[in-house]
Amino acid sequence: MIYGYARISSKHQNIDRQIRNIKSRYPDAIMIIEVYTGRTQDRPKWVNLISMVKENDKIIFDSVSRMSRTSDEGFADYKALYQRGITLEFINEPQIDTAVYRESLQIDIPMTGTDADLILKGVEQYLMKLAEKQIKIAFDQAQKEVDDLRQRTIEGLQTARLAGKKLGRPHGRCITEKERKAKNIIIKRDKLFGGDLCPTDCMKVIGISRNTYYRYRKDLQQATNA
Repeated sequence: MIYGYARISSKHQNIDRQIRNIKSRYPDAIMIIEVYTGRTQDRPKWVNLISMVKENDKIIFDSVSRMSRTSDEGFADYKALYQRGITLEFINEPQIDTAVYRESLQIDIPMTGTDADLILKGVEQYLMKLAEKQIKIAFDQAQKEVDDLRQRTIEGLQTARLAGKKLGRPHGRCITEKERKAKNIIIKRDKLFGGDLCPTDCMKVIGISRNTYYRYRKDLQQATNA
């Protein structure tokens, strides 16, 4: 069986690109689509998928960053699935496809029953460590893209202010230090901007009312489109 796994962190994000990329390569792939909802970041569909896949099944991702939110968690799943004989394919990072390591290991060659087996096992462990490093590099790159988006949002807000755009604030009112700090947290933590918190949890962290929170977030959305 061939499965495609696509994930987004917020209902405001668009998942179509991931689906399109996977389907263009595997039109018959069974798509598993996951969106974080509520207050948790549990991924029940992913958990169900990795429990049901069988040896020789294949899971396709648009990017390794869709497999997990963290490199440590992602590599743990990668290693477990690899050892179960599941094929993992990453469209944007083909260098870490499981096929790359299986081919290098020549797994179809049986163990010799001699000390040479120790060498074969050592090579496999080395290649898995290499995979771990490359996966973490890929996750770091994905995180950099999120950070870049946040920085562009901040710069867009500053540009809009310099251009005289009011961004929903009453005429003549200057932004306070409290508002500035709150918006910085929203940019970093709100799922709309690639963060890890839903609005309810984020406004609790900041300690502001619902109306104020959504006004600030609207300002930031307008700045992103400025």
